Amino acid sequence: MQVTMTVNDVEVTREIEGRLLLVHFLRDVLGLTGTHWGCDTSNCGTCVVWLDGEPVKSCTVLAAMAGGHEVRTVEGLANGAELDPIQQGFIQCHGLQCGFCTPGMMMTTRALLDRNPDPTEAEIREAISGQICRCTGYATIVRSVRWAAVHEAAAAARVPEQAQSSEAGEIADAGQSVGSVA
Repeated sequence: MQVTMTVNDVEVTREIEGRLLLVHFLRDVLGLTGTHWGCDTSNCGTCVVWLDGEPVKSCTVLAAMAGGHEVRTVEGLANGAELDPIQQGFIQCHGLQCGFCTPGMMMTTRALLDRNPDPTEAEIREAISGQICRCTGYATIVRSVRWAAVHEAAAAARVPEQAQSSEAGEIADAGQSVGSVA
């Protein structure tokens, strides 16, 4: 059967078997190996991707069911060379050790921050409760998410300041232009 979906903002169409899982479609057909395949029983959460903006465990979704929908993988988090704040947080706060659970954790926690830009430790732990990390004990993951939340809030606060500075500069430039014409 043929399936068409949008993956990381790119429309893809492929011939697939109807029983192919989304995790295998992403990894084996599209070569997007950032999505990990762990347990095949939806217990570990390493395979989390977004389906129409909602985190799903891709080992429980048939690729055919994703037809006509938007899928985002960990490869789609960064904006070109600019890492997403959640990716930066995992680097800054050592939110990963072996890295196996990291893509699923990042997709889940990015969705959390999109819904709740200032989550408490308890809210972060609840959000990642469907995922298993056998290395970190979760403390560094929680710190990574808090780091991302704080830095994202700081960046958002700087945007209006930059806009005001830009407007003030344009007004000053306009005044100088008028003054130099006279």
